Amino acid sequence: MSTIYNRIAGESVERLAALSDGIFAVAMTLLVLDLHGPVRDKVHSEQDLWLALGGMFPQLVAYLMSFLTLSIFWNGQQVQLNRFARNDRHLTWIHLAFLFAVSIMPFSTRLLAEFIRYRVALLCYWGNILLLGLILFAGWRYARRARLLKPETTEAVSKAVERRIIVAQGLYAAGALLCVYDTYASIAFIVLVQLLFAFGPRTGLLSRI
Repeated sequence: MSTIYNRIAGESVERLAALSDGIFAVAMTLLVLDLHGPVRDKVHSEQDLWLALGGMFPQLVAYLMSFLTLSIFWNGQQVQLNRFARNDRHLTWIHLAFLFAVSIMPFSTRLLAEFIRYRVALLCYWGNILLLGLILFAGWRYARRARLLKPETTEAVSKAVERRIIVAQGLYAAGALLCVYDTYASIAFIVLVQLLFAFGPRTGLLSRI
């Protein structure tokens, strides 16, 4: 009986896509809700307001980086979901684990915004990105081996999906290592990587990835 249940559980790709969209939307919204404006009682002049806005810089940087992170991973997951001919319970649980990693992004973002000069905060944030990439890669690998992909998904397409994840994670790791020198250097590098993957296809910079 349990074997039959396991065979039919989690078959709907559409339900998984709908759940994913909802969790991504909530995570992105929580990022915005964590942005706290200047405290009114501490602002008594234009100069005070400018200084207060300048103090929000770490929050804004962390928000921008996380919004880009979630946008890139949402797009990456959608590419995979669109290639699935069908689903099974194992693939569903892999993607639920992926969504768990998505759901903790607001926490790692807040941690980075509060302690932007600390390497531990930067490494925790990178760990969140690494977890997202590893699970997404595992899901695609499983789908390939379980023959869950659409027939028109060629070997070249499959390898391109995997290569993109591997290259991105390698660049993110390189960015995280820069925190040994300076956390702002790490953040700048990671943002450049994100901009590359977000806008690179339009410029041809990712034509070989």
